[in-house]
Amino acid sequence: MADIEENKIEAASDSASAGNFIKSEIIKDIAPDGRFAGMEVITRFPPEPNGCLHIGHVKALCIDFGMAEQFGGRCNLRMDDTNPTKEKQEFIHSIENDIHWLGFEWSNYCFASAYFDETYEYAVELIKKGLAYVCELSPEQVHEMRGDYNTPATSPYRDRPIEESLDLFSRMKNGEFPDGAMTLRAKIDLASGNWNMRDPVIYRIKHETHHQTGDKWCIYPMYDLAHPIGDALEGVTHSLCSLEYEDHRPLYNWVVDNVSVPSKPRQIEFARLNIDYTVLSKRKLRRLIEDKVVSGWDDPRMPTLAALRRRGYSPAAIRSFCDQIGVAKNSSTVQWGFLEYCLRNELNENATRAMAVLNPIKLIITNYPEGLTEQFEVENNPQKPESGTRTIDFGREIYIEADDFMEVPEKKYFRMFPGNYVRLKGTYIVKCTGCKKDEFGNVTEVYAEYDESTRGGNPSEGMKVKGTIHWVNCGTAIDAEVRLFERLFDIPDPDSANVDFMEHINPNSLTVLKNCKLEPSLANARPGDGFQFLRLGYFCVDSEDSSPEHLVFNRSVELKDSYSKK
Repeated sequence: MADIEENKIEAASDSASAGNFIKSEIIKDIAPDGRFAGMEVITRFPPEPNGCLHIGHVKALCIDFGMAEQFGGRCNLRMDDTNPTKEKQEFIHSIENDIHWLGFEWSNYCFASAYFDETYEYAVELIKKGLAYVCELSPEQVHEMRGDYNTPATSPYRDRPIEESLDLFSRMKNGEFPDGAMTLRAKIDLASGNWNMRDPVIYRIKHETHHQTGDKWCIYPMYDLAHPIGDALEGVTHSLCSLEYEDHRPLYNWVVDNVSVPSKPRQIEFARLNIDYTVLSKRKLRRLIEDKVVSGWDDPRMPTLAALRRRGYSPAAIRSFCDQIGVAKNSSTVQWGFLEYCLRNELNENATRAMAVLNPIKLIITNYPEGLTEQFEVENNPQKPESGTRTIDFGREIYIEADDFMEVPEKKYFRMFPGNYVRLKGTYIVKCTGCKKDEFGNVTEVYAEYDESTRGGNPSEGMKVKGTIHWVNCGTAIDAEVRLFERLFDIPDPDSANVDFMEHINPNSLTVLKNCKLEPSLANARPGDGFQFLRLGYFCVDSEDSSPEHLVFNRSVELKDSYSKK
């Protein structure tokens, strides 16, 4: 047994990156002289089911599940359902799906509410020990009497007799008092420099039907009480959480030290994930939905996993992002562009190629035989030869992007303009001969002539071809709606405390293109399927609004990081 444990430690040490301090701490804890010597490493992921998981949660999720995995241990999933006001079954299902989608599997699955009976008894134990009391101050009064760094907090109920508090707490449980009439507070230190230790509230009255326990309870424990008790009851060794809980650690330890729980977990904090150009507060994300800035939790502009999945992000890209940003003690902000970089790398390797024209204009090859259609074989993915080829049709009339033609070219413009040679992707080289305009001067058609000897895109002697453009055959093209996304906010730090994030919504965060033309190979694309549209970026079929009769594609990410250049 000792040899097995030493092998686990050695393997974890070998795989630990130099900057991952959590791994180092766990290695110390499970060493022969450590506090958890000979014990299995058990972590937990405790999401609150009052919203969908977002990219910030993924960092914690990867750490919780990843640490257990690397040390051959287990990670529990425990829904933190201690506040029934905004918790919903739909969020529970969403969280379960997101975790599985990322490729993780929990060991034990339960709800914090499963321990409400035990938590209540531990609260009674605290009262009996003189370490908790029933307080009748309102939240406003508690705030007024909390003191400051030089003045202790006060409470007229702190010395309430134990028997009286026991009686009142039992009556609170039995529903005799309205919401807010009373709370149970831990009796710790009113003069503490840590505000969390100044007799924090550990139970409150809420006459709300709970999604798991129904109307059994009308008092609910605070997270700071329920969480350490849940950890201890499950035998969690390492309670890994983000840095905002660092000041709560003394309270966490106080709880497990003062009630008769079967184990004493260790809390370790890491820096939370901050990303520019977004907000990661569920309260703020909910505001975006309620004010109809976005369509819902899965709107592709949101940072939730449901939204990222709908936009075409893969589990591999998201996990790669979390792995590469690492685990740190100090807070920092990561560029959203780095998440896009991780996605772009993954899609470049795996996405099927296709041609699509988002802003179509007709190109007529005037010397190409009318009625003739040729087939060309093109690769599905040059990065993966095993993905095979597909056939594309070429004819006299094709669609090209409107901005691939310019009657009077700008400097270093190498695409289509009168007199210039351009390669049509995978087929021929053509020479632009002019265009047709409507009465307002808008170009409605472009004309060119092809050179039959350039089949395959190989120039004839003397030709200078610097531009290659994509196209779609007019005769076989299919219609689609395409949605282009930019950052939801127009400033890098909308989550800052000094900023009203609602005043910085990017008005160009969504562009909907209705008349797009796609090659026919995309007609059978299914929701979630991803593609690289040549020269345009990576796109996926929308999982909500797309149908065989009305295809809708979302742009996942551009081919290059043009945003930072902007």
